[in-house]
Amino acid sequence: MCGINGILHLQSQRKVDERLLTRMRDALEHRGPDDKGIFVNKNIGLGHRRLSILDISAAGHQPFLSEDGRYAMVYNGEIYNFKEFYPELRSKGFDIKTHSDTEVLMKLFQLYGLKMLNRLNGMFAFAIWDMVEKKLTVVRDRMGVKPLYYSFYNETFYFASEQKALFTAGVPLKMSQDGIEEYIFNRFVAGEETLFQNVKKVLPGHAIILHESGKIESEKWWDLKYEIQNHETIKKPVDWFRETFDDSIRLRMVSDVPVGVLLSAGLDSSSVLSSLHSQQFKDIQAFTIAFKEQEHNESHLAKRLAEQYNYGYNSIQLEDDELYSKLLTSTYFQDEPLMHLSEPHLLGISQLAKPKVKVLLSGEGADELMGGYVRYKALQFPTLLHSIAVLGNLDAFSKKARFEKLIRYAQIKDCKDLVIFNGCNIYPNDIAKTFGMKDMPKNEYRHKIYEEAKSLYPNDLRRQALYFDQHTYLCSLLDRNDRCTMGASIECREPFLDQRLLAGLGSLDNKWLFTGKKGKYILKTAMQSRLPREILTFKKVGLSTPWGDYITKSAAFKDELESFSNSELFKMPYFEHINVKKLISNLQKGDNRMVSYIMPLFMMHIWLKNYVNKFDLIKLEK
Repeated sequence: MCGINGILHLQSQRKVDERLLTRMRDALEHRGPDDKGIFVNKNIGLGHRRLSILDISAAGHQPFLSEDGRYAMVYNGEIYNFKEFYPELRSKGFDIKTHSDTEVLMKLFQLYGLKMLNRLNGMFAFAIWDMVEKKLTVVRDRMGVKPLYYSFYNETFYFASEQKALFTAGVPLKMSQDGIEEYIFNRFVAGEETLFQNVKKVLPGHAIILHESGKIESEKWWDLKYEIQNHETIKKPVDWFRETFDDSIRLRMVSDVPVGVLLSAGLDSSSVLSSLHSQQFKDIQAFTIAFKEQEHNESHLAKRLAEQYNYGYNSIQLEDDELYSKLLTSTYFQDEPLMHLSEPHLLGISQLAKPKVKVLLSGEGADELMGGYVRYKALQFPTLLHSIAVLGNLDAFSKKARFEKLIRYAQIKDCKDLVIFNGCNIYPNDIAKTFGMKDMPKNEYRHKIYEEAKSLYPNDLRRQALYFDQHTYLCSLLDRNDRCTMGASIECREPFLDQRLLAGLGSLDNKWLFTGKKGKYILKTAMQSRLPREILTFKKVGLSTPWGDYITKSAAFKDELESFSNSELFKMPYFEHINVKKLISNLQKGDNRMVSYIMPLFMMHIWLKNYVNKFDLIKLEK
């Protein structure tokens, strides 16, 4: 696990400035405090910050050079099955000189090029410079667990694990109008675009080959739709799932440093802990966020489960000044306005874990793979949504919190929009009414993924929503996990995202996902003999946070709320018609519906004040 960066001048006579390359690299120091290195060869420069997980000796130093001197590589991530390639590599005449997956990745690339990617089980982002053919290859893992950003600026290609390294190199920090619109309507920017002009992501499962001449090739090396369509029939789904999940856990325990678990006591993370226990892994530490508010708190269940398995239990509770401080810090690590609102808590728990472990396992991905969100239920009978929309005229229903959001969602008529906006907290009609913004974002990538989902699961909106979320919402969750854990110099691994589970679950019948009140039927069934009943039946909480109370009642947020009401944000053209003082007043009067409207704006205000200003030479385009 590391931070990577690089510079390729497309004018071959320009030499890379080592000082600039180093500044880029060291903007990522939190991603790799254990070691650092650079490689410069005329117009190409590669930088690396290392967090030592496998082979913590100097043998794992990067940038990593091939023995024949042809290739130079920087790599972020883990190849969990790297030792499986030892016999093959030795039979091809290669000596294995380290105990790191970095060496294996390089040798596989030397033998097979990008054709080796489908054989890897892992999470990764890497860049390889070919000194013979003068081309740079950048690659991202199947689901985008590891981030990779790039920009073309002044006839130069810049890339890095985080946007801040690009801005440090001088790429202008300018917000994109399309990005702002998508942020407001959809909570985050999906696909290859970002909130910024001229800054893009390498898409999950993709590789970009950039030739010194300026020629660019893009290759989609992994396609979830294809994998699902061509998956063999699973004859015993529960047995298959349990065995594959356990093997995924086993692989993700490959480490030369201690490993812990992010434990919420929900079904997903408890299943991770249970698998570790059933496979007799010892000396595991579990880490939990606790809340004083009972309706948000699962820590008592987490503690009980950890103690039952004789694992270590650690918890943290964030409030007032400490929460506010973590909010500001996580905003810097995230590079964009916070979207999930759990980032300060994940950063806090990662910092709590750091003295004891260097790797954390997470239950992320289970909801999107197996239908765990209650919002999917609204898509089971879309024709009923019209009737629900009519109920919106009855005060008795609209005043009940659990119906109010569903009534607003039911105003959406088009099936495509029902899928695209399923993961939102506020919907186009709400935004038009409250913010005065009527033109919906382009959402080109979201429309493309919807069409894929529709062709894979025709006439099945729930399955379409799962596939859609796997390519959009889940990516934002993985980015959150990476930034928060790496902000504490910890690696996060997601066992549910093993490619065997991704494709296999996508091929199963609906009954294995949606049966029962809470979905994830196959997971619940597979874990029935392992987990206590109280966890199998406990009401889903997730990492939800009472932000309405925090920003109106906490002393630490009092001054910030006043600053927010007079924010420069509302002088910008796109936001100038928003009556923020009215929104705040309604929230202060107890209307918690305002939280969904206020928090995206509040977090953008925080970001403008505390992130953008860190780049003194870069001005926000208004």
